[in-house]
Amino acid sequence: MMIKNLLPSLLGMVGVALTQVGMAQSTTSKEFPTEIVDFKPYAQNPVFGGTGKADNWDEKIRERGYILREGKTYHLWYTGYKKEKNAVMKLGYATSPDGIKWTRHTDKPIYDLDWVEDMSVVKVKGTYYMFAEGRNDVAHLLTSTDRIHWQEKGPLDVRQTNGTPISKGAYGTPAIWVENGTWYLFYERGDLGIWLATSKDLKTWTNVQDEPVIKMGPEAYDQYAVAMNQVVKYKGLYYGYYHASAYKDWREWSTNVAVSKDLIHWKKYEKNPIIGNDKSSGILVHDGKQYRFYTMHPEVNVYFPNPQ
Repeated sequence: MMIKNLLPSLLGMVGVALTQVGMAQSTTSKEFPTEIVDFKPYAQNPVFGGTGKADNWDEKIRERGYILREGKTYHLWYTGYKKEKNAVMKLGYATSPDGIKWTRHTDKPIYDLDWVEDMSVVKVKGTYYMFAEGRNDVAHLLTSTDRIHWQEKGPLDVRQTNGTPISKGAYGTPAIWVENGTWYLFYERGDLGIWLATSKDLKTWTNVQDEPVIKMGPEAYDQYAVAMNQVVKYKGLYYGYYHASAYKDWREWSTNVAVSKDLIHWKKYEKNPIIGNDKSSGILVHDGKQYRFYTMHPEVNVYFPNPQ
């Protein structure tokens, strides 16, 4: 008799629990749509990498390259170097009709006057702006009107909220977003957090706050390093794709994503990493029909939406 009386109550509790789970899943799917977080690797990966030839300037490639699709052509900027002590990081360029088969522009770097790696590229009013990491992990800016010939504009002047320069040291892996006349610069300091600074004139950048907008942890996958690779806007929300490490010695990296309504407050995806196995420096690219995802380190791999 008691069991019969309890049964409706128990069923009601189960129903409430299932409803709560469904609501949580619905919220997650709205915040992190599957088409921009769930990918499967292309069977013929990698699609681009270093030449592997010791006498080539791009024997190997590293860190974050960047891809822009314009019209029917994919444009890839990448960092090449020789596997030797005190190697210098130089800028290479390749194109592709499908984002899979790539052709190097030349057998030489397109820019070798300064150290260039971890680049983020955006086109505004006919000019390409490349924010890149230079020597000693200091972010600098280059510009171009044809994607190939670049002019150095110097290191970025980043200030604290009170207007004084940030402390000396590394400030690299610059990732850029532009909206309503404001430039948003995401940068890391020793990969120990992601900071955000803004600028109206590209000359002075001011922190929105003097602590990271994305911190390491508390989960294991990003407890030792984080750095932003790309910010995109999709269905009214901002998505930050970042690489991270679960290891103190950074021996392995993963690719992850977080969502924000204002570029300052971020929520990490509960199913991070979205790509593991030391595939990092990832960016999202629309191919005209759907989004695909590329990881850039230690070679270029492409991933397509995972059918549900």
